[in-house]
Amino acid sequence: MSSLGELQSRFQQAVLAEEDSPGLFLAEGGEVAGGLGLYLMAYRARLLSALHDNFPVLKSALGDEAFADLARDYINAHPSSFRSIRWYGDALVAFLDADPERLPHPALVDIARMDWAIRGAFDAQDASTLSLSDLAALAPQDWPQHRFVLVPSLCMRELDWNIEPIWLALNEDAEAQTEAPEPLSHVLLVWRPELDCLWRSAETVEVAALNALAKGANFAVCCTAIAETGASDPAATAAGFLQRWALDGMLQNNRGNDDH
Repeated sequence: MSSLGELQSRFQQAVLAEEDSPGLFLAEGGEVAGGLGLYLMAYRARLLSALHDNFPVLKSALGDEAFADLARDYINAHPSSFRSIRWYGDALVAFLDADPERLPHPALVDIARMDWAIRGAFDAQDASTLSLSDLAALAPQDWPQHRFVLVPSLCMRELDWNIEPIWLALNEDAEAQTEAPEPLSHVLLVWRPELDCLWRSAETVEVAALNALAKGANFAVCCTAIAETGASDPAATAAGFLQRWALDGMLQNNRGNDDH
């Protein structure tokens, strides 16, 4: 008699391989095969639904049939490995990068990147944000060693195409008519200060400053990172960024983040 663990493993393999495993069930025959078939269809339908939820604009851009074909190939290559279906599709961007011919236009990979970034920001941990008054209350002598912390939802994604107008149009209307985007290497910022996700592009200097903060740098080190981009007056530039980030809800209100 097989152990429970062995039976579970064989059942999983039957589901992933989409075929019965001889001896898996005590009963055999068409009724069992039909029941397993229904389970297999439900399993794949649930994964397809998860991909719909996680990549809604990519689905709109491709159309139902093309997206279903892509989803089928992805499901075959990447069975679900998470306890939560929420994270299914985490490897789709890499899957597309590895074989660009799967898509009719290379910019669609960036659409997928933005979809996944938005979804991740939406589900990220909530955090109290730093206000302008909090920023003003910081004593001048404490600025150099103070570590400003980014909100957990903030992510930066390198894009190769100017896809944001297309993403916005299709997100608002799945039937919207759009033009092919122009090539544009840039960084997309996505974050969620409250209930709604926000996004915008960022220039090289700002990206350098954000990367420094993401690595735990204090204000002085952040200024150094800005200076290395060739920007003039790094301290004033950093202070300006901090004001904008505070207004935009990109900084976490963590007290006591000073290096000593």
